[in-house]
Amino acid sequence: MSYEPPRPAGRLLLTPEDSEAPARARRLRGLGLGARPEPALDAFAARLAEVAGAPYAMVNFLDEQRQFFAGLHTPQGGPAARGGKPEMGRRLPRDYGYCPHVVVRGRALVLEDVADYPRFAGNPVVDEFGIRSYLGAPLVDTSGMVLGTVCVADLTPRSWGRAGLETIKATAADLAGRLQRHEAGGFPVP
Repeated sequence: MSYEPPRPAGRLLLTPEDSEAPARARRLRGLGLGARPEPALDAFAARLAEVAGAPYAMVNFLDEQRQFFAGLHTPQGGPAARGGKPEMGRRLPRDYGYCPHVVVRGRALVLEDVADYPRFAGNPVVDEFGIRSYLGAPLVDTSGMVLGTVCVADLTPRSWGRAGLETIKATAADLAGRLQRHEAGGFPVP
């Protein structure tokens, strides 16, 4: 049985099919992740934003229906800091953003300017939140299952470079290790 996300009327949906979504949702429930904000993951996202020099950083878990940012850092300073766009909340539909692509691919994704990629340029996060660049890596547990992503995003095109790619991959691996060590005890993740 494969999971086919709902397709909104009148818009071409380019989100990849995610056959692992039901198993991932069960695993996330078992870990107690993806249902509520985690202050330790918010702190993790804030540190990631600082290291990457990005206004947005997220620890994102995906299930069959949605994405949930258990760790979230957004620009401070109101709408002006967000380019006049609304604040991004903790939940997004599965067809928003680029994390679903990272999860299905199981590999990092670098988009220096989403406008350069027709597949990604029409994504709802571009118009609704002003996202123009993205860098994300899969969050893989010990079984090899991709639980979600660790990612950063910016309101302007930017060159993430090899250093950015290596940083996001190392950060995702670090968090996966921390989650594994604390699976029995839960949060906080030191």
